[in-house]
Amino acid sequence: MSDLDLRDEAYDSPVAQQLIAAVQGEYVERYGGSDDTPVDPAEFTPPGGLFLVGYRDSEPVAMGGLRHHGDGDGLTVEIKRMYVVPEARGQGLSRVMLAALEDRARQLGAARIVLETGERQPEAISLYESSGYERIPGFGHYADAPLSVSFEKKL
Repeated sequence: MSDLDLRDEAYDSPVAQQLIAAVQGEYVERYGGSDDTPVDPAEFTPPGGLFLVGYRDSEPVAMGGLRHHGDGDGLTVEIKRMYVVPEARGQGLSRVMLAALEDRARQLGAARIVLETGERQPEAISLYESSGYERIPGFGHYADAPLSVSFEKKL
């Protein structure tokens, strides 16, 4: 059982922004640039979305958000900005966060989750594939990007 304390946070809160800056730095290291997908903080607020920060011993160590993804195929949500800080990796926190996001997606009435990651994030690809996600054609901002990998999971 994880001791991760999951809390609803505003996407533009100082804590969330600190973690978002950290993941953007990691994207720069892995891909040579940050993720420039257009994001509006309001997309991560109820009733269509949410943003979670995971704390361990009062320190923020993980995050993940859901936003509505209109595809005309029933209610679909997109996972965005899922991240665990390097010093907390290898402890199952990404699985805890992913399970929490899936549970919250169901509470929002979603029938499907989509997400996008990259070829240079093999640990993320492994997590999603081992959690029942299946590859789908690219979508959104990185639909045609050669290093982009998109997934879906029916809830």
